[in-house]
Amino acid sequence: MEYISANETAKMWGVTPRQVQRLVALGRIPDAKKCGSLWIIPADAQKPGVPRLKKQYTQESLPSELAKIIEATTLPMPLNNPDAILHTVKERRLRLQYEGELAYLRGDFERTKSCFRKTEGDGASRLRACSVAIAAAISMGDYPFYLEIESHLHGVISKSNDKSVIAFAELCLATAYLSAAAPYMAPGWLKNGDFTNLHSKAKPDAIYKRVKYFQFTGKPESMLAIAETALSIFELSRGISFSDIYLRVTCATACCFLGQIDEAMRWLLEAMRIALPHGFITPFAESASVFGGLLEKLLEQEYPAYYDVTINQWKRTFVNWSSFHNHFTKDNIVPILSLRDYEIALMAANRVPNKKIAEHFHMSEGRLRNKISEIYKELLINSRKELECLVLYNKKT
Repeated sequence: MEYISANETAKMWGVTPRQVQRLVALGRIPDAKKCGSLWIIPADAQKPGVPRLKKQYTQESLPSELAKIIEATTLPMPLNNPDAILHTVKERRLRLQYEGELAYLRGDFERTKSCFRKTEGDGASRLRACSVAIAAAISMGDYPFYLEIESHLHGVISKSNDKSVIAFAELCLATAYLSAAAPYMAPGWLKNGDFTNLHSKAKPDAIYKRVKYFQFTGKPESMLAIAETALSIFELSRGISFSDIYLRVTCATACCFLGQIDEAMRWLLEAMRIALPHGFITPFAESASVFGGLLEKLLEQEYPAYYDVTINQWKRTFVNWSSFHNHFTKDNIVPILSLRDYEIALMAANRVPNKKIAEHFHMSEGRLRNKISEIYKELLINSRKELECLVLYNKKT
């Protein structure tokens, strides 16, 4: 971000330097900071009274504003210097989106959260920032922050009559559902691949999330086919984006599930060559446990300088993801399970004999045992004791 002196700001705004200093002291110039004994001001700061981020948008204007900001913040980042995008975009509200994304890719989740906070009062910017903010909340294990974003998104959905706004808000919520291993809570249009109501520039993110849906529903062939097709459409030569990196990581994940280890290595190395020279470690820290040591091996061989920082981030955030999942499952157990499955889980947690449960639901005991195993899988638990704690006491052992 470029800064200028208070005197230069005063001249540009047609006011006295003392007035600028007063505005700074009152906190009315965002991102102004002290350099020694002098205040410096963002070069593109606007004179208070016509604030850039405090403009409130009506429900009628939100669809057009959201479309504009999606269009402007899906520009690819330069291959050799992704941070140069911060100097390319002129509006501060657009830079906040890129700053948040760059910070997230580098594991600076607090900065991503800070960028989200700065969108207050700008409905379109805040909605645009929700997806990466949710991802940061999960990585930090900050469930209250997630609930704040979730509440905002549900408010947008309930108040809007515009299909594109609703679809985008639902896509943001899908970030949580697919991170918390609750794929059946994803919107139906995402599961079915019907992106009709989405802005065209939001479709790469939707495709990635649909690939994740197939990962959690055990369909690696579909994962690989969709991700490969998407990558053939979104050419890397145009620059770097989230989808460039994450679709390659999901290709590697699918190949691992399919036992195609050489192909998994190829996809991982492609993703690393794009991401790691710029310090983008998060896509790999998020996936370390999936690769069964393959990621560590490649880091040691090809990018040893990034080995410790990537693995250490994985160790920190894995605990946070687990904590988030526990909170999320506790609060959303009924949506995760069908009502019938929840009733079975409730009876099993109360130690009702399998024979009586089977009779109640008109199924064989063998089918019931299979159903209970499916419920364990959905809730990411392994025993009747864990089921009791989760269903009856809202906690995990």
